Amino acid sequence: MRMYDVITKKKHGEELSDSEIREFITEYTEGRVPDYQVSALMMAIYFKGMCDRETSTLTMAMSTSGDTVDLSEFGTLTVDKHSTGGVGDKTTLVVAPIAASLGCRLAKMSGRGLGHTGGTVDKLESFPGFDTSLTPERFFAQVREHGIAVIGQSGNLAPADKKLYALRDVTATVDSIPLITSSIMSKKLAAGSNSIVLDVKCGSGAFMREPEDAETLATKMVEIGKRCGRNMAALITNMDIPLGYAIGNSLEVKEAYSILSGEGPDDLRAVCVELATNMVSLALGYTAEEAREKVLDAIASGKAKSKFTEWIIAQGGDATLAENPALLPESSIKHEIRATKDGYISKMNAEEIGVSSVILGAGRETKDSIIDHSAGIVLVKKLGDKVSVGDTLAVLHTNNKDAISAAEAKFLGAISMSDEKVEVGKLIYKTIR
Repeated sequence: MRMYDVITKKKHGEELSDSEIREFITEYTEGRVPDYQVSALMMAIYFKGMCDRETSTLTMAMSTSGDTVDLSEFGTLTVDKHSTGGVGDKTTLVVAPIAASLGCRLAKMSGRGLGHTGGTVDKLESFPGFDTSLTPERFFAQVREHGIAVIGQSGNLAPADKKLYALRDVTATVDSIPLITSSIMSKKLAAGSNSIVLDVKCGSGAFMREPEDAETLATKMVEIGKRCGRNMAALITNMDIPLGYAIGNSLEVKEAYSILSGEGPDDLRAVCVELATNMVSLALGYTAEEAREKVLDAIASGKAKSKFTEWIIAQGGDATLAENPALLPESSIKHEIRATKDGYISKMNAEEIGVSSVILGAGRETKDSIIDHSAGIVLVKKLGDKVSVGDTLAVLHTNNKDAISAAEAKFLGAISMSDEKVEVGKLIYKTIR
C-alpha cells in the first residue's frame, strides 16, 4: 500500500478497500505513516465521506489497534452508556447504579472533562479516596462482586483513535460523520460491552447543533455497532440548555443522588429513566415497558440508591460521604447572580454557561489545570421561567474570588430575556434502535 495512492483514491470519491483501511491504521499507529499524509486523507474523507462498509472497517481497525477488554465471562449482561458530551450531564452517576441493581454488569471506562463539558471520572473523584485507576484484576473482581466499576480510559485503548483525534483537532476535520462515528465506536467496541446505549446530544451545549445532524450521527453509530455484533440503541437529547440545575463535579454528584432518592429535577429524571430503560432492555431482554417498570421500581424501592453507595465504597470512596453526598465539601464563596430586568428567559447558551463553570474552577482551562471539585454553578431559573428584577438567576460556587467577575459576565452573556414566555423544546427528540 502506498499512502499517496490511498489519498488520491479518496480524493476522487472512490471507496477504499478493507485491506487499505486496515493497513493504513496499522501503519499509522506504529509510526510508519507521517502526519501530513494522514491529514490529507482526513480532509479527503471530510469532503468525500465514507460508505457504511468503509466506516465499519475503519471502526473495527481502530478498536483493535491496541488493548481490548474481554468481558465474555459476564455473558450478555454487560452494557455501556456513552454521551457525546454536554453541560450538567451527570446521567452515568444515575443510570449505572440503576442498571447494576437490576442485574446488568457495568464494566465501564469513562473520560475526564473536555472543554466546557464535564467528565464522569472528575465527578467521581469528588469522593475522597475514590480510585479511578483500578488494576485489571481489581476492576474485574469489583464487577463480579458488585456489578459495577467505572475507571478512567486505558492509555492503550484504541491508540489509533488517540492519534487521529489529536490530528483532526488541529486540521479542522473533527466534524466529519464517518470520523466521529469511528472515533466514538472504536473506543466503545474496545471496551468490550455486549450492549451499548448512546446519548447523542444536540443544541448549543453539544457538538451537533441541529437534531437532524445528531440523528444522522446516531443512526450511523447504531448501524456500525450492529454490524460489529453489538446490541445498540441511541437517544437524541436536547442540550440547548444545561441538564438539571447543577453544573460542576460535586454539585452534580449531589443532584444525581437526589434522582436516586426519588427527588431532583424533572428533565434529568426523564433522560435518566429513558437511558436506563434502554440499557436494561438491551442487556436483560425485557420489553421497553417491562424495563421501564423495573427502572422506576429500582428508584422507588431504594435499590438503585443502595447500589450507588455500595459502588462508591467498593471503589475506595469515603463511606460517610457515599451514604450522604450532601456532606461533600462546599466552596467557600457562593455568589448570587441577580436579574436586572423583568421578563422571561428566552435563551440559554449551554456552552457559554459551561465555560462560566470552568472559569470558576470546575473544569480545565489547560491540560495541567487542577480541578476544584466543589466549584460550579447551581441554576435557579431556566428557559421559559418568569423573572423579576432582583430575582436570583444562579449561584456561583468557587474558592477563587478573582474568578467571580469573569464567570458572572460569561454567564449573563449566555442568557437572553424577552417579554413573552417561550416554549421549551423537546427533551428527547428520538430513540433509534
